[in-house]
Amino acid sequence: MVMKASIQPEIQTIAAGDFKARCLKLMDEAVVTQRSFAITKRGKRVGKFVPEPLETKPFRSVVGRSPRAKVLGDIISPLPQEWTLPEWAWEKPKKAARKARSK
Repeated sequence: MVMKASIQPEIQTIAAGDFKARCLKLMDEAVVTQRSFAITKRGKRVGKFVPEPLETKPFRSVVGRSPRAKVLGDIISPLPQEWTLPEWAWEKPKKAARKARSK
């Protein structure tokens, strides 16, 4: 039979009165150091604080929202004339529809 030794970090214990007085500072320290601590009342464990694991944000591409997006060609120059809308299409939809029907 083979037994694997597991190394567990020693859990810091703190009295309930001390925890009550310094709880916010203790929680902030625990999150930064990623260490949990036990809360005791008259020498008996009554609680345990375990910080949430630090989350790493996923990569967000600067170009679009897909990391697979690629820029092909020149994106700085103005569009060719045939790709632009006619001037009547720049107006409000009602006026544009009337002008399109009149032509």
